[in-house]
Amino acid sequence: MSTARLNAFEIPTVGKFLKHIVSAGKVVHDSPLPVSTQNLVTLRASQINGCGFCTDMHFKDAVAAGEDTVRLNLVAAWREATLFTEAERAALELTEAGTRIADAAGGVPDEVWENAAKHYDEEQLGALVSLIALINAFNRLNVLVQQPAGSYRPGQFA
Repeated sequence: MSTARLNAFEIPTVGKFLKHIVSAGKVVHDSPLPVSTQNLVTLRASQINGCGFCTDMHFKDAVAAGEDTVRLNLVAAWREATLFTEAERAALELTEAGTRIADAAGGVPDEVWENAAKHYDEEQLGALVSLIALINAFNRLNVLVQQPAGSYRPGQFA
């Protein structure tokens, strides 16, 4: 598919909505949660949700920020990879649990939460939770409208 179902930038309601969630994204980006962790989280959630546009965007933005492409390539298989810190593993585990929330009858397991809380203070943990919620909102919007992937340029929406 070469075009989206809707042009989100031309519809006033969607444009206003996007303006607000982009602003929320800036708050998280400027938080004390490490940018490298933010990049891993947004990439992993986008992979899980099958959002090609966001997967493309977050991969390219992470590379532009200096992230190693081997680490990015292994995000989908982070459990078997040796390139992630324990804190990053905890963030990726929380990302998966928070993204696949409907798959678990009790939501995010206490063990997953407690593991993340061992590695991040309350401010960072709050930013991590906010980021997981935010990327899932972006993913769902882009998947719903079938936003095409591949043409994103790093910093395009800055």
